[in-house]
Amino acid sequence: MDTHDTDGDRFVDAAGHRWTPLSPLRTGPAGRCPRCGKGHIFRGFLTLRDGCEVCGLDYSYADPADGPAVFVQLFACIPGVVVTLMLQILASPPWWVHLLVSMPVLIVSTVLPLRPIKGWLVASQFYFRAREGRLVDE
Repeated sequence: MDTHDTDGDRFVDAAGHRWTPLSPLRTGPAGRCPRCGKGHIFRGFLTLRDGCEVCGLDYSYADPADGPAVFVQLFACIPGVVVTLMLQILASPPWWVHLLVSMPVLIVSTVLPLRPIKGWLVASQFYFRAREGRLVDE
């Protein structure tokens, strides 16, 4: 597990290596390791790797759960739905036009943002050291 160094501007891993903090907005959407910025987060389209192949960061801390889907539903798919509704209101096309126009727009506006948003959430969890809550034994 990484911890903040006393000067607050570097990360130190368990082996004592110091890492300069990288912006989650730069590493996450690109699918890069939040610690070194060189390794990859994803093994498949949305499947997380076990760890970074460059610096060895263990990604077991990362659990974005339904976060990417929520962000896509709330924000990213709005343009797709607006295009579909405006097409229907302004042109009242037959169903096959919606199949050729609306379906691709909706797929692009809902599926493509999932990976960058998931990467951003994983990188943010690392950067802000978000972990599962734990009870302290007294």
